[in-house]
Amino acid sequence: MHVVFRESHGLEETDTPFDLGQSPADIVVLSFSDSDLGAFAAGWTRGKATLPTTRLANLVALRHPLSVDTYLEATLSQAKGILIRLIGGEAYWPYGLAAVQDLARRKGIALAVLPADGREDPRLDALSTLPISTLRRLCALCDAGGAIAAQAALSQLALAAGLYAGPVMGEKTVPDCGWYAPQEGVIAPPPFATAPLVLVSFYRSYVTSADTATIDTLILTLRAQGFAAYGLFVPSLKAAGATTFIAQAFAHWPPSTVINATAFSAKSGQGTTPLDGAGVPIFQIALSTARRKDWASAERGLSPADLAMHVVLPEVDGRIFAGIASFKSPIKRDPDLEFSRFAHRADAERITAIVARVKAWYDLGQTSPSQRKLALVLSTYPGRAHNLAHAVGLDALASVERLVTDLAQAGYDTGAPEVVPSNGLGERLLHQRLSWPLSAYLTALKALPQAQRDILYTAWGPPEEDPAVQDGSFAFAALTQGNMLIALQPERGDVTARDDQYHDLARVPCHGYVAFYLWLRARQIAALVHMGAHGTLEWLPGKAVALSQACWPEILLGPCPVIYPFIVNDPGEAAQAKRRLGAVTLGHIPPPLRSTSLPLSLERLERLLDEYSTADGLDPARRDRLVDAIRVEASAAGVNADLGLADDASPAEAITRIDRFVCDIKESQYGDGLHIYGQSAGETEGLLTALAGRFVAPGPAGSPYRGRTDVLPTGRNLYSVDPRSVPSRGSYAQGIKLAQELVRRHLQEQGDYPRSVVVDLWGSATMRTAGEEFAMALHLAGLEPRWDADSERVSGFEITPLALLGRPRIDVTLRISGLFRDVFPSLAQLFEAGAAALAQRDETSSDNPYIAKGHRVFGPKPGLYGMGMTKALDDYSDQGRLDAGQAWMAASEWALDAQGASVQDRSGLEARLLGSDAFAHVQDLIETDLLLASDYASHEGGFASAVAALGGQTPELYHIDATDPKAPRARLQKEEIARVVRARASDPAWADGMMRHGFRGGAEIAATLDNLAAFAHLTRNVPAHLFDLYYDATLGRADVKTFLEKQNPTALAAMQTRFQTLAEVGLWITRRNSIIAALNVEPADIGPQI
Repeated sequence: MHVVFRESHGLEETDTPFDLGQSPADIVVLSFSDSDLGAFAAGWTRGKATLPTTRLANLVALRHPLSVDTYLEATLSQAKGILIRLIGGEAYWPYGLAAVQDLARRKGIALAVLPADGREDPRLDALSTLPISTLRRLCALCDAGGAIAAQAALSQLALAAGLYAGPVMGEKTVPDCGWYAPQEGVIAPPPFATAPLVLVSFYRSYVTSADTATIDTLILTLRAQGFAAYGLFVPSLKAAGATTFIAQAFAHWPPSTVINATAFSAKSGQGTTPLDGAGVPIFQIALSTARRKDWASAERGLSPADLAMHVVLPEVDGRIFAGIASFKSPIKRDPDLEFSRFAHRADAERITAIVARVKAWYDLGQTSPSQRKLALVLSTYPGRAHNLAHAVGLDALASVERLVTDLAQAGYDTGAPEVVPSNGLGERLLHQRLSWPLSAYLTALKALPQAQRDILYTAWGPPEEDPAVQDGSFAFAALTQGNMLIALQPERGDVTARDDQYHDLARVPCHGYVAFYLWLRARQIAALVHMGAHGTLEWLPGKAVALSQACWPEILLGPCPVIYPFIVNDPGEAAQAKRRLGAVTLGHIPPPLRSTSLPLSLERLERLLDEYSTADGLDPARRDRLVDAIRVEASAAGVNADLGLADDASPAEAITRIDRFVCDIKESQYGDGLHIYGQSAGETEGLLTALAGRFVAPGPAGSPYRGRTDVLPTGRNLYSVDPRSVPSRGSYAQGIKLAQELVRRHLQEQGDYPRSVVVDLWGSATMRTAGEEFAMALHLAGLEPRWDADSERVSGFEITPLALLGRPRIDVTLRISGLFRDVFPSLAQLFEAGAAALAQRDETSSDNPYIAKGHRVFGPKPGLYGMGMTKALDDYSDQGRLDAGQAWMAASEWALDAQGASVQDRSGLEARLLGSDAFAHVQDLIETDLLLASDYASHEGGFASAVAALGGQTPELYHIDATDPKAPRARLQKEEIARVVRARASDPAWADGMMRHGFRGGAEIAATLDNLAAFAHLTRNVPAHLFDLYYDATLGRADVKTFLEKQNPTALAAMQTRFQTLAEVGLWITRRNSIIAALNVEPADIGPQI
């Protein structure tokens, strides 16, 4: 019998070792909470004449095992009593607890390990060396808070350790819950007044530790703006008694707004929180645990822990993120305690911005519908005239039409009784303009910070040179209807230079873009509604979250309320709008699904396959004849080319693959047309509720077509997952399936295990699936997440022994998107830490490629997003393809290490690409496909062009279909393209569905061609007959061509040009005389068959 061990590692190993440098003392108190430590410092100062020597330390400095070992030897080894107070339980300091417990039992030290959430924890009791009665007394004193209770706790611990401590005079005077006012402290419920009330909920520990400067400044700033403002303090929003107290407070004086300064989600098992009862907006503020100077220089804005506590988890409760209010600042070091307490320091400028946002929402709610001025903004992404009002899965033009009608019925001034038809609206926005004098812009520009004005002029020169300036005024694509302004969001820069600007937080927008938003502010709009995913405002330069006055989204938008209908299956980019704009993102459903209609050529093939199935085993001679017939029919239909099926392939392989391909197409589904916002229950109600300045209930993000029925009804304020809980246990189990399917397919293609795989990871997909793709990468490497049993957060990883893995470890390189980098930095660190641990294993290089050390997580430069290859996508020359490959590498050459630092490593990236034998992208959404968005081509096809730019041989390109969790399927990229063309793009019903949507339908028909062409350009591996099929389904249909001529003639012209260019450069070699004649291209003009 052999025993196989799993090697386990914690995330604390990725922290930087730190030496606190404290000398020994009799008593040591450790906590993650500065409020705790502040109270103990005050308590020790109050009773130091009768208390033993004491040391205080924050556990944040003791996360790394080496830090723990150093502190044990230098300080704890000579202690008589140790008190540890933990938020979150044993999992938050596992190595430290194990080491301290061992020390305490060996040396007879009085050890008290106490929970800090008000709930008993038997596991912490078991780690302690004191009687349960003593632990409960200590816990009660710590929960009580304040200097007197802390002094009593120190005295109690001293006595338990056999030390002398004098009596503690005084009583606890702070109630568990209460009202609060600056300069007064704890007060009785104030008398009702006519001024609108804003209540600020915060932690009781701020009162007991005299750390209320942030709350005081916030309340006084609110009062200066005409609000009545008071504080409500509670131990936590989940504490016993908090719900009843807050309900009584709301009944005593109903608030107009609530600002919450506590962390985490307060949602109960019933799905509600104590703050929901008033039905008013609830704003979340962040009290950062970092210093201000660190925030000022940080592109992320908040640490991963602060992001989770103050932003991500409060979103689950439907709170609107209002910004950062304070930072931690050290108080003068106490020489007796050898400790410097950190306290919150209010930032007056940020609090002023928070109050301005709160007031804007309040004013929105107080304005009567007939007087509300709204800006309805539509995207111009991705920068093509025929594709204006682009939104993922949404007919944004028809949605505006419906919204204006709904607003008119709700009492809004919408001018004409009916908005123009959606196709007419698109044409009008192409040509109609509203102007704003250049002189007005120059005046408004003076309100911007001087540094930003200087940057603007340096980047773009004088505003007179901006293309949007005509006859001394800026001209905006916009029109008005009553109090409604319907406008196109301008390009943030020159369309021809989008590569360096779109999704690039390092570039400033042009004058025309800046002028547009200053113009909206000058018009005194009450709210901005951005129709559909997604625009560019939330991607402007500045911090990723917790913005400053120097960040462009805040500079341009100011405190204006933003309401953002967003497709419910895209949590990542919705989160960007929530966190950088303070937007209420209202989910809308994707288009309904439709089953594909099997084309006639494949119907004949299906009948032959059915006959073969019947003959197999009954009539061998007939079966053999059918094999030949099937192969001839498959070849004629182009299926052999789709599958890359060699002529000498065995009958078993050929029949199996052809049959699987036909079945895949027959079982396919696609979105039927586009959704119109308001057609699904809850959507209109959610938007009207938001416009009324009321609380919009939260709702999860995900795909309703992948089992996430909890996303219905839509129209709720979207939230996503806690990044610390990714991957979940269920997602890891699914990731194992994905890894096994990828390995199976590669074995089928190459006859051996893949040695080195590049895995393409996107932030939104990781949010949506809770990390299935990342889990796949872990299992390929032979790693497994380690979860905390209570919180289910990922706390580390385990190494799966080769004996259990049953195959060699596969060398995985992660190419992560910019959003993934920002939202999931801990996953990048975990994977790098796992790779480093694997490098130390006593295994052969053939079984463990991680023995060769090097970076394995790559992505874009911090602050940058996207691939930046738009120009190269339209340049079909060989040089254009190489330029696209260089763009892919430039957008991927920054490596992340186990400590979270980014470093440029182009040579390391190139080595990883040249050494790979497979690339994999996982698609989890059935309602989309790789020809519906350009991102698929730039990421998946861009990888192929990058390898080509390096002179390498293209590895196997896999597109893993995970739309059915029960049966994931890995296909070659060219197979997937063929499946999509045959199942959706060439299905007449798909074009029929798009023709229901006028201008936007025409834009979508053109976009599929653009994306198919991009794959052909980047991979040089799209068979010509697929373009034939798409031509027949679009411009080859008289009704489709007539539709385009009428509804979107610019899209028709773009398609005609695209088809002709593809033929001229040899990316499409059609043998169809009718098509050649229609394109007016001579057969001799097109080069050799690809």
